[in-house]
Amino acid sequence: MTDKELKDLVASLAVAQKETDRQLKETDRQLKETDRQLKETDLRQKETDRQLKESNREVQEFRRAQLEINLDLKRTVKELGQQIGGLGNKFGDFAEGMAMPSLVEILAKHFGAEQIIETRLVRKGEDEIELDLIGTSNGHAKSVVAAEVKSVLNRRELDKFIRNLRRFFEFFPHFKGYDLYGVLAVVKSSKEMDQLALAQGIGVARMRGDIFRLTLPSNFRPKNFAA
Repeated sequence: MTDKELKDLVASLAVAQKETDRQLKETDRQLKETDRQLKETDLRQKETDRQLKESNREVQEFRRAQLEINLDLKRTVKELGQQIGGLGNKFGDFAEGMAMPSLVEILAKHFGAEQIIETRLVRKGEDEIELDLIGTSNGHAKSVVAAEVKSVLNRRELDKFIRNLRRFFEFFPHFKGYDLYGVLAVVKSSKEMDQLALAQGIGVARMRGDIFRLTLPSNFRPKNFAA
């Protein structure tokens, strides 16, 4: 190998070494960049985990708070129901107290009742019936009139009263053989409910001022529930 060839070989080796060094440096730089990106990814993952834990904690706290709110609402609704029920009972007692004198007069004047009995609640075994007054007439045509006071008359209360009339003789067998009629003393009702009760042959006394008056249409025919 000549001197020139040897010099050329050494020069090419030097160039190759420089390129190798450059590539090694670039590889090292890329490795460092990759390591930096991996660290950033790890930090972001940790931040994501922290946020997820924080979100989960907030969700759990929200659920606990919602549960407490629901429990408070249930307690409040229950207390309001009890208060409203108490007010309803007081209003019902007040209505009965106002209606009783008027009902006594109505049963005597319009139905010829000679004896008036305050019944309230009557039980027979596990069954029961609730009526406020019973007026009886023992004259030529024996009859009994069942009366009840309603603070509010609706379809449910009307149907309940009719059921009680149909079961009347089960609880008062000593009146079997009597004609049976029904009267309602009502504080609040609609025209439609009044007409529905009258169509069923039930007299409706409405509150006028501080007394109850029985005003019946000319075509009203009381229904004999004993028939």
